Amino acid sequence: MHELKTGPGYYREVASGRKKFEVRKNDRDFKVGDLLWLREYDPATGYTGEETGRFIVYILNDPQFVKEGYVILGF
Repeated sequence: MHELKTGPGYYREVASGRKKFEVRKNDRDFKVGDLLWLREYDPATGYTGEETGRFIVYILNDPQFVKEGYVILGF
């Protein structure tokens, strides 16, 4: 499981089902099947208490499409 901070705008899009991916620095050895536990975080006030989980079903790390050191995680 990977617990991650997510900004309010991005969090709302994930929670609504419209956003089905995350772009993240590849510093956690993400793998297909891992759980992303996304916690809404407002820089001005901190964690909001809103949380949701998504399982990684696809990882794009092709340097032709993704900046070096980053991945796109589909869920």
